[in-house]
Amino acid sequence: MKRLLPLSLIAASSLLYADMSTQEFLYKDARIMGMGAANTAVGGYSTAVFYNPAGLINIKKSHGVEVELLGVTVSGSKNVKSFMDDLDNADDDNDDPSDDTTEIIKQHAGETYNVSVANYSSVSYHTESDLAFSIGLLAATDINLLPHANGSANGILETHSRVYGGVILGVAKKYPNILGGDLTVGLGLKYITQNSYEVGLDEAEIEKNSDDLATYIQDTYEVTNSGFGADIGVLYEPHILQWWHPTLGLSIMNIGSLDFDDVYGAQPMTINAGISIAPEVPYLSSFIVAVDYVDIMNAQQARVRNYNPYQSDDQYDSVDISNDPMQHLRAGVSMGIFDNSWVTTTLNAGLYQGAYTAGIDLQLTLLKVQFATYQEQLGAEYGQIEDRRYVAGIGIGW
Repeated sequence: MKRLLPLSLIAASSLLYADMSTQEFLYKDARIMGMGAANTAVGGYSTAVFYNPAGLINIKKSHGVEVELLGVTVSGSKNVKSFMDDLDNADDDNDDPSDDTTEIIKQHAGETYNVSVANYSSVSYHTESDLAFSIGLLAATDINLLPHANGSANGILETHSRVYGGVILGVAKKYPNILGGDLTVGLGLKYITQNSYEVGLDEAEIEKNSDDLATYIQDTYEVTNSGFGADIGVLYEPHILQWWHPTLGLSIMNIGSLDFDDVYGAQPMTINAGISIAPEVPYLSSFIVAVDYVDIMNAQQARVRNYNPYQSDDQYDSVDISNDPMQHLRAGVSMGIFDNSWVTTTLNAGLYQGAYTAGIDLQLTLLKVQFATYQEQLGAEYGQIEDRRYVAGIGIGW
């Protein structure tokens, strides 16, 4: 069982529902996830293109051309390492059935496991004429696992997997003194390709292919898709309550052909709204409080398996996720502790889908390091499957 992970993405769910991560955003920046993923009315990073392209306007002019290279982010569930170690140590050739791969999978039934790796490298610039733009390259892998104890319609290991990436462009322009405030309009364009893998593996498949399960899944279940998407967004900063620096944000993401023929990983068009304040607080370089309500039209869907033993394809369909407000709520606070030419430190905390988040962002001259934790809600019903994840990011930037 030494070659399970090289595939790139294996996801699973309990019961029949298995949307192992919400797909409203292509990339989850550790800096933003630490503050509850509330970024529709904030921005400030090149990764604003994944939340609201108008947020590029908040990249600091003083930073000049911002370059982020090898921005590698790794995330995983808290117990995923022990599960993968158990699988690696499985021995299907000895006389002890408890060491069989299938038995080890069953022993971990009911848990959710995630490993994802992403690299987003970008170049961004905020000009003196209040025009900001960014170009970036994304390459990502997302691995999710959920073992089952019995041979149900989902098998004993259900997988929903994808490897994806592409080119992302964003531009934002600020227009002052519009309707009593400053209005920023943003536009994003992206081309994304992906390979997805979706199947519930039964005991016979796993036992027969345990020596190289990843290659078996890839050869048997790989589906390739590509598509274009457009994003539009606005930020409005009213000239009232200036001490609070309020901002209203609205974005429409994934307009176009990113439905990928309704396979796992399809990006629905989402409408997202947010509000933020950024008062000046003594002894802090920055202080931001933000609240978002994402996917207003409830476009997110979960995957349900319609098992047919005589049909090898089209076994999964999308179903609507229950419209629970907590599923859509994001809230967070960001506190800048230091901000100078040598070191920048930001502490983040928030609420994401009803659970706490926390994070820290360190920038030491050319080295950037981030840590964060958040909890993903999985499945079609709020609270059906919950997965606490931990994120670490490292990159070179200036």
